[in-house]
Amino acid sequence: MTTARYRATWELALDPLVSCKLCLGEFPVEQMTTISQCQCIFCTLCLKQYVELLIKEGLETAISCPDAGCPKRGHLQENEIECMVASDIMQRYKKLQFEREVLLDPCRTWCPSSSCQAVCKIQEKGPQNPQLVQCSSCDTEFCSVCNSNWHPGQGCQENLPITFLPGESSSVYKAVDNDVPIKRCPKCKVYIERDEGCAQMMCKNCKHAFCWYCLESLDDDFLLIHYDKGPCRNKLGHSRASVIWHRTQVVGIFAGFGLLLLVASPFLLLATPFVLCCKCKCSKGDDDPLPT
Repeated sequence: MTTARYRATWELALDPLVSCKLCLGEFPVEQMTTISQCQCIFCTLCLKQYVELLIKEGLETAISCPDAGCPKRGHLQENEIECMVASDIMQRYKKLQFEREVLLDPCRTWCPSSSCQAVCKIQEKGPQNPQLVQCSSCDTEFCSVCNSNWHPGQGCQENLPITFLPGESSSVYKAVDNDVPIKRCPKCKVYIERDEGCAQMMCKNCKHAFCWYCLESLDDDFLLIHYDKGPCRNKLGHSRASVIWHRTQVVGIFAGFGLLLLVASPFLLLATPFVLCCKCKCSKGDDDPLPT
């Protein structure tokens, strides 16, 4: 990655400007940053904002080149990231990397105890073979498959996630009134953190809409009827008036499109013969032989 050094203003004026692919602005070379793996160049401010956004949202652990058409599909190295972000953001990035490593490692898992964030080792017996795991920090004994309390001679409960984040457990995961701040998207399994707001979540990675409490899909629930019944009733996080107003807006949009289509249909029917006639005349004119 290129490094900047101080130069006089009159020297910078003689240098050609380089275009940034993100903001389309033109800057001196000293204000640009080159990714070492693919040699793509961007202005330092844009690249910094791009990296910080991905780390804060937890979308990627391997930060790729922001150019969608990058021929080498380059990634930023850890030392390059460390040079452009603050120390707290870098710590979050390393934490996400470590969580990703544990998630992909079949021989490691998180302790399901809500007061413990230790990493426990699992023997290599296959991911579908339940085995007793004992946390070395809090001595909690749990099943390696469903992360619930160890159940010798019994099968694992259905509909439980295979992996958990630190502090999650099978009972907490399925509970309706849980306060777990971090969960995984039920579709693409990307980590999502909820600080505040309503229970209707949308994954920024795959655009999947779901309920934060039960992870039920809300992709087709435009009116949010999911929060009118069942265990998630009245847990949307908005007042009843705001929910009614939202439903009125959705119904109004569909009704508006329907009314517009109804009004425009007669005009479209009347205009169709004229369009076809003009098209036929143009085709006939093209077929006429040139005068000699």
